[in-house]
Amino acid sequence: MQSIGVIDISHVDSGKILSIQEGHFVDLKAIDIQPAKLTRSISAFSNAEGGELYVGIDDDKINNIRIWRGFSTPEDANGHIQIFEKLFPLGDEFSYSFLSTVSQNGLVLKIEVRKSRSIKTASNGKIYVRRGAQNLPVDMDEEIARLRRNKGLASFETETVNTDPEFISNSTVILKFMIDVIPNAEPEAWLRKQQLIIQNLPTVSGIVLFAEEPQALLPKRSGIKLYRYKTTADEGTRDTLDFDPISIDGCAYEQIRVAVNRTVNIIESIRIRTSSGLENVKYPPTALHEVITNAILHRDYSIADDIHIRIFDNRVEVISPGTLPAHITPENILEERFSRNGSIVRIINKFPDPPNKDVGEGLNTAFLAMREMKLKDPIIEQTGENVRVILRHEPLGTPEEIILEYLQNYRQIANREAREICFIGSENQMKRILQNMVKNNMIEQVPGTTRYTAAYRLKENIDTIGESDQPSLFGHG
Repeated sequence: MQSIGVIDISHVDSGKILSIQEGHFVDLKAIDIQPAKLTRSISAFSNAEGGELYVGIDDDKINNIRIWRGFSTPEDANGHIQIFEKLFPLGDEFSYSFLSTVSQNGLVLKIEVRKSRSIKTASNGKIYVRRGAQNLPVDMDEEIARLRRNKGLASFETETVNTDPEFISNSTVILKFMIDVIPNAEPEAWLRKQQLIIQNLPTVSGIVLFAEEPQALLPKRSGIKLYRYKTTADEGTRDTLDFDPISIDGCAYEQIRVAVNRTVNIIESIRIRTSSGLENVKYPPTALHEVITNAILHRDYSIADDIHIRIFDNRVEVISPGTLPAHITPENILEERFSRNGSIVRIINKFPDPPNKDVGEGLNTAFLAMREMKLKDPIIEQTGENVRVILRHEPLGTPEEIILEYLQNYRQIANREAREICFIGSENQMKRILQNMVKNNMIEQVPGTTRYTAAYRLKENIDTIGESDQPSLFGHG
């Protein structure tokens, strides 16, 4: 058995562990629990998004407190480690360490579990996944098939669809593709060679790529919905919806082109307040193209849901059905590579002017494009069965820098305007920023304004800016 290190932590850090709330990424157990039962948590974490398991924490439910009661020596945990190593060998996906602190009793075993490339079973032979603070068994055939697809061990794109293969072998899409790309081949023979027709039935990937209307053959599994919400709120509502959602259909190649163009056109109509005044919203077209392309090529086509593109006043959200595949996480997605739909990704790259020119570099390109436009990095998050990418129209500068830039163009600024140009929702948070700037002699409160109508101006320009100079764009507020 491999030696496991002991890490000394502070009293403050041990207190933080004792106060951790159990949830989707954390589990706390006493040393008395049977090691076999602990393998359920490890299985569940590895089959989901990973997590941390602490062994050596008692839960005193009578007094509603937690107690640090670890192993007396590392050897006392040998029974646990042996069964863990038998089922989950030490390697890239798991790591163990003991936590020690002078203020607490014994060694707590910390097991860090990363999202696994394969399906992990517990010692009882069952498969578990983590959902909230629970380890849920996966025993239905469809659930296991879904987990296999999430792990990248199988792909829904290879499933056949019970319909006439002529929907892809004699479509205008395949005929144009063959003329442009492989003029000497016959469509049906080429499609069979590419495994897009199997046993005389078209596959999901074949339909997505070459059917004229994949949405008719794969209802709710291949469409795009485009929304425009006139708000900066966390969620759009019917009242803030600018127009009925737009449906974007067609083959994947055409969908990408239309979705990007329509998104850009809608964004160009939006005007927002900035440090320079009212301006049209601008996002790098490259970032929009890469994020939308990524959603279409890598979505889970087994899930009956559309891709949703939601355009807000201050951001664009692209929501793609399906979890991140295999070992990919929001944290490693820019470094790691894995394609859920290998055939779709490979073959669409053969189209003229392919949307995925630099295969595997799409999101990296989006990050670079946002930085070049001096906008903050995209946010990538997994929420339930969806992956959401958010492009924010927020400048890279600090709030202080943005406010000072604004005051180079306008005589004064109030809390409301400062919140809008800095994309800060909290009035109190902005109040603290403005007061700190006053304290640091960067700005001062305009004489005659009160705490209810407070406005601020550059301190260094007090003597040079007169009433006839550039007025405030918005007045007080």
